[in-house]
Amino acid sequence: MLKEWLDKGYDIGVMSEAGCPGIADPGSVIVQKAHEHNTEIIPLTGPNSIVLALMASGLNGQSFAFNGYLPLKEPGRSKCIKDLEQLSAKEKQTQVFIETPYRNNALLDELLKHCRDNTLLSIAQNITGKDAYIKTLPVSKWKKHKPELAKQPAVFLLLAQ
Repeated sequence: MLKEWLDKGYDIGVMSEAGCPGIADPGSVIVQKAHEHNTEIIPLTGPNSIVLALMASGLNGQSFAFNGYLPLKEPGRSKCIKDLEQLSAKEKQTQVFIETPYRNNALLDELLKHCRDNTLLSIAQNITGKDAYIKTLPVSKWKKHKPELAKQPAVFLLLAQ
């Protein structure tokens, strides 16, 4: 159907419920098809949870990497967390990743289990909502006061010290 619309010259927009189309979002598939059809692509700015979380974290915004979703299963998940922390320490680079809302608490548990105590962890949840939650602390402090994360969109950021 997309090809038919493009052939007819229709303007098509991609909008995401939460996040930014094309960034850890299946909107990239539609954009790729539009490129294949030699269609003009015009990205529009708007709220982007990744950038907003980075801005509000106080972590290194000069050098960062977005890693999308981490592996779900072990041992891949814990290895990925350890690798991201090592990369962060080596490059002085903020590592940014996301998780589906119903797995936020499980990811937080894994981060607290596998990261060093002095690594900074920022959690930004429901960023533009009335009940936004944005906090950056060393892992050691998160362990003492671990929040129960709501089932809302969240961005996790790490900066190893």
